[in-house]
Amino acid sequence: MTYPDIFEPYDKLIEIEILGESRMVPENNSLLRCFQFLAMENISYGEFCWNGECLNCQVWVEQGEKEKAYMSCRTMVTEGMKIVRLAEGIDLTED
Repeated sequence: MTYPDIFEPYDKLIEIEILGESRMVPENNSLLRCFQFLAMENISYGEFCWNGECLNCQVWVEQGEKEKAYMSCRTMVTEGMKIVRLAEGIDLTED
């Protein structure tokens, strides 16, 4: 099932790692949109502001030996990104 009207245009899926699991997500999109791609219902109806005013979409990305916190609604996905922690409200169980 596709939802082209909510995603930024993309030509391919790229691989990222979420909590040790390899996942394929659309390039050229924010992490939160990528999470929505993976779990449409759970993310669409989650408590997210989508504009950076809350911290409900915060994730921690591995950078070398450290982790850095990002707001997934304001962070573009990059190939090979390793997300090591998710805010409590991010439910990526598949619909």
